[in-house]
Amino acid sequence: MSKRHFLEFEQPIAELETKIEELRYVQSESAVDISEEIDRLSKKSQQLVKDIYSSLTPWQVTQISRHTQRPYAMDYINEVFTDFQELRGDRHFADDQSIVGGLARFNGQACMVIGHQKGRDTKERAARNFGMSRPEGYRKALRLMKLAEKFGLPVFTLVDTPGAYPGIGAEERGQSEAIGRNIFEMAQLEVPIIVTIIGEGGSGGALAISVGDQVLMLQYSVYSVITPEGCASILWRTAERASDAADALGITAHRLKALGLVDKIVNEPVGGAHRDHKQMAAYLKRALNDALRQVSDLKPKELLQRRYERLQSYGRYTDTSDR
Repeated sequence: MSKRHFLEFEQPIAELETKIEELRYVQSESAVDISEEIDRLSKKSQQLVKDIYSSLTPWQVTQISRHTQRPYAMDYINEVFTDFQELRGDRHFADDQSIVGGLARFNGQACMVIGHQKGRDTKERAARNFGMSRPEGYRKALRLMKLAEKFGLPVFTLVDTPGAYPGIGAEERGQSEAIGRNIFEMAQLEVPIIVTIIGEGGSGGALAISVGDQVLMLQYSVYSVITPEGCASILWRTAERASDAADALGITAHRLKALGLVDKIVNEPVGGAHRDHKQMAAYLKRALNDALRQVSDLKPKELLQRRYERLQSYGRYTDTSDR
């Protein structure tokens, strides 16, 4: 991985780690032994990371979920799954590279894995449209899910998008219909569906591949009907109040778990998934295995009934007003 990128609230960590790197350079270039000082500062850095990450605000969690060095769908596919064979195209219009998917094996079992894919550099980000899918992306995802159903394969989806692409072309080709169709069809899919929010879970762009039997969220991921910036622009006419919107939206994993909208939170390495891709992949693999085990033995009728009841439970509230 390239040089580590630090977020604004991580600057104290950045300063300390820069000092550590300078001392390591001095030690390598001279005969002076300063290993004890390096060890002391390294421990101090680790503790500082723990302290900062123990009291994050929803807006800071949002920034982590968007971190440019955070593992993307293909990183997890390469680490968690084996024998991945990508399948392209929606058989109607084109291949949308913002959604990747194909046949793979999970712990030796054949499956279908589908996910949003953002880009690492400028060229890839443009090709993948920054993870914002067009209708053909959602139709490709649905085609792959139907293929999985045909052969009785479980479906894993990895969600990481700021939202569906709102361009004119996407609207002309039926963006909202494609999203709605996916939600409708996934609710009736007769195979297990395991959903994981790995970064941003934004609006209908996330929902289009998020109807599942088990919904997992990474510790520093977010899941919301709108981005904090979009919400702030509507409520206060300025995106500068995004942090206030993030507080009000309740978009963090712990908040959504408390509301019953997600089933499990997958812990991340200290300092976030972007600090240790392999460790994060190991955590996710274990969580996916547990989630699949809970639903793999259910018959299709039971699976669909549980999924229906799950969807119907969303949005329940208790009316405490006087009558």
